[in-house]
Amino acid sequence: MVTVSLCMIVKNEGETLGKCLESIKNIVDEIVIVDTGSTDKTKEIAYRYTDKVYDFAWINDFAAARNFAFSKATKDYQLWLDADDIIIEKDQIAFLELKKTLSPEVDMVLMKYNYVVDENNNPTYSFHRERLVKRANNYRWNDPVHEYIEYGGNYLMSEIAITHKKVDSFSDRNLKIYESELEKNIPFSPRSLYYYARELRDHSRYEDAVLYFKKFLATKKGSVGDSINACLEIGKIYRKLNDTDNALKYLFQTFSFDIPKAEACCEIAAIYKINADYTKAIYWYELILKLNISKNDTSIMTTDCWNFVPAIELAVCYYNINDVEKAIAYNELAAKYKADHESVVHNRAYFNNVLRENKDFLYTDYKH
Repeated sequence: MVTVSLCMIVKNEGETLGKCLESIKNIVDEIVIVDTGSTDKTKEIAYRYTDKVYDFAWINDFAAARNFAFSKATKDYQLWLDADDIIIEKDQIAFLELKKTLSPEVDMVLMKYNYVVDENNNPTYSFHRERLVKRANNYRWNDPVHEYIEYGGNYLMSEIAITHKKVDSFSDRNLKIYESELEKNIPFSPRSLYYYARELRDHSRYEDAVLYFKKFLATKKGSVGDSINACLEIGKIYRKLNDTDNALKYLFQTFSFDIPKAEACCEIAAIYKINADYTKAIYWYELILKLNISKNDTSIMTTDCWNFVPAIELAVCYYNINDVEKAIAYNELAAKYKADHESVVHNRAYFNNVLRENKDFLYTDYKH
């Protein structure tokens, strides 16, 4: 069995740290906590779980802090989490099994990151990230914000998930770090260009966001997943700005990197639906329902885009071209994913009234 060190950096995480460590305490062999300047009870909570609590002077560099945390680990593999992450019971069991079966030849394990979950911890927005790395390989964190470890060696894709339980907050911290780097004329890596663009988008600086997403794409050095998402985000911004031609141009450009993804197809279909071009909208929504998710796909996945959204939108589109039977069928398909969703319930009542008025057959009699 391999041994695992949990390595974390924290600051003022008194509200979340205990839940995180409680979920991990029985499945790792060592806990390393690096505090970057807490003024609440974060360190007190940390000491309840480990005596390996260290201070690190904050220098506006997340990678530097994580590298310091990694330097204090002593076990076979290093696992990183943020304080608002947890590992739920089923993934704890899977993690313990992984420790028993993991070959020492594996350098890195990519795990699923359920970044947004519903009330039952079912993921609605997820992707894979480097999560467990062999200490002997001396992996280093890169970039001061949205830091990452370069993929390398023999890595394993795992469906073990880290569940993000983010407390609602909005901060310009990352944006300020990026802009400080710009003022110092420090060159941005392709990945920093991409994440700076995302920060600009989140702060509604849409023209600047498009500019930096395009700079990222121009490097041709981004990952496939980030390149797809950059085009997707540009398309969504242009759609928000009512520039349909450019929106479609960049949404279609996502297909140049890989087979179509549901997220882009949903955006394309939505443009046609808004313009009442229901035939084209139907084509793209139905295409989504035929797509398969690759087991080796590490890109961002918005779960609803792959099932519920196309189904419920097809119900609307088919109703608008007077095909009530297909509209009902797709509404029932949507119900398989979200039985109590307000749109499903509303559509059932509405279609029932339509059919009752036409005296054909009641929705409740419909065989699906």
